[in-house]
Amino acid sequence: MNDYLVRGMSMDGFVKVVAIRSTELVSRAAQIHRTTPNATAALGRALTAASMMGNMQKVENGSMTLQIRGGGPIGTITCVSDAAGNVRGCVTEPQVPLVEKFPGKLDVGATVGTDGTLTVIRDLQMKEPYIGSTELVSGEIGDDVTAYFAQSEQTPTACALGVLIDRDQSVKVAGGYLVQLLPGAPDETIDALEEGIRRSGAVTKMLEAGLTPEDILGQVCGALGVVFLETQEVSYKCYCSRSRVESALISLGRAELEDIQAEGKSFPVECQFCDTVYEFTPADLKEILNKI
Repeated sequence: MNDYLVRGMSMDGFVKVVAIRSTELVSRAAQIHRTTPNATAALGRALTAASMMGNMQKVENGSMTLQIRGGGPIGTITCVSDAAGNVRGCVTEPQVPLVEKFPGKLDVGATVGTDGTLTVIRDLQMKEPYIGSTELVSGEIGDDVTAYFAQSEQTPTACALGVLIDRDQSVKVAGGYLVQLLPGAPDETIDALEEGIRRSGAVTKMLEAGLTPEDILGQVCGALGVVFLETQEVSYKCYCSRSRVESALISLGRAELEDIQAEGKSFPVECQFCDTVYEFTPADLKEILNKI
């Protein structure tokens, strides 16, 4: 089954909702970066959140970057989503050690850390991007996204994320949901939503039980009901290209490029987000130098 997300509204129009199945894109990220289980779970949760947040922008050709620096062993997590919800991401240290809260439960908070910030950069195709940043509250990422929306964008939000790692260290299931109260929501709507979230339980258990994103939103919205507005397939998608890498090499400056060319060997450049390697021969480097 391909990954996809679904957006909708509660029947009373006071709650905006989105849910996602992200199993394949998280698996692809783990394959590219050769992550250990804790790093897979942390990066997977961040990619899942970034996909939903990027899709919610609905700005053509826009993008959204989610960056988490918590001071933990994984270092910095960086995820980028396009306007549809296709994502790519990377971490500073993909080979972090196994840390569990209890047997069978990965401690993502300890892997990410709590001494740092969650930063969102929204490129809305305007003169300057919007940048918002909040302090981390748990390092579990879902809680931190919830806190970001409440503090930086003044939007009451509940975000739940889950990545279940199988015994063979593959990704068994991944996904999540994000629900937001709209201005003017009455107390009965808030109470019904809180009850739906409480009754639904952990998103990982819902995913493992085979619930679809539509099913999950139905559980979360409960008595409020839900109307589905859009379904969008999403994937792990990198936009790197040889021409973009050339531009990056040009930005190094003539002196450094001349030093690289003087070694007389091919110069490989690997994309930080995917496993594509671009080889530049001495002749290629000479051509680039001629362009400067």
